[in-house]
Amino acid sequence: MKDIDAASGSRKAPVPSADQTRAALVRAALALFGSKGFTGTSTREIATLARANIGSIAYHFGGKEGLRLAAADHIVETIQTIAGQALAGFDAISEPASSPEAAQAQLHEALDRMVLFIVAQPEAGEIVQFLLRELSQPTAALDRIYSGVFEPVHRKLCLVWEAATGEPAESDRTKLAIFTLIGQVVYFRIGREAVRRRMGWDAIGPAQATLVTAVAKDNLDAMLAFRKAAGQEREANL
Repeated sequence: MKDIDAASGSRKAPVPSADQTRAALVRAALALFGSKGFTGTSTREIATLARANIGSIAYHFGGKEGLRLAAADHIVETIQTIAGQALAGFDAISEPASSPEAAQAQLHEALDRMVLFIVAQPEAGEIVQFLLRELSQPTAALDRIYSGVFEPVHRKLCLVWEAATGEPAESDRTKLAIFTLIGQVVYFRIGREAVRRRMGWDAIGPAQATLVTAVAKDNLDAMLAFRKAAGQEREANL
């Protein structure tokens, strides 16, 4: 039952739990650090957006820098979840008996998940803005994100690419190919407003993400077909 204010007789708003306050502060910091930058954001602004006491920042995170690291950890957890769903069949793909077709289907699934999140989910905008600032001026927060998701997810995608094409996972060519796949998806968030205007879309949501996914898969299939054909030609000339 909700508490009743004795003087007015009205119901009091429930007091947020410590976990709820902590989560609200992280979300507020992520949004403000991304839009205004770390130095351009005050702890008072963060507390106001989170509807929390300013002292709760020091209590939960030890200060503003600790809150930036917590925002980085939130990004790691979020992307790990998306990547886990996208690469759920990775272990099967890694088996020697797996086929290039199965690996190609796995890459299709990865694109499905990436586009739906990055293009259609509002939270992705805040994450991408935060990441762009960190990439331009790296801090310990970027170190956490890189070691937590960037490097391991990229490495897994390279292994799936190897299963699909036969090209070594750790070759420069493979690593750059995976960066190309990711980059084309991220552009639709970075250039979101330009895309919306040029396409004549009122908004960009799941329906538009489906169209983007179809084109991204066509691009992937064209890349794979070219790589497979090149590999077969090299083998024929040996």
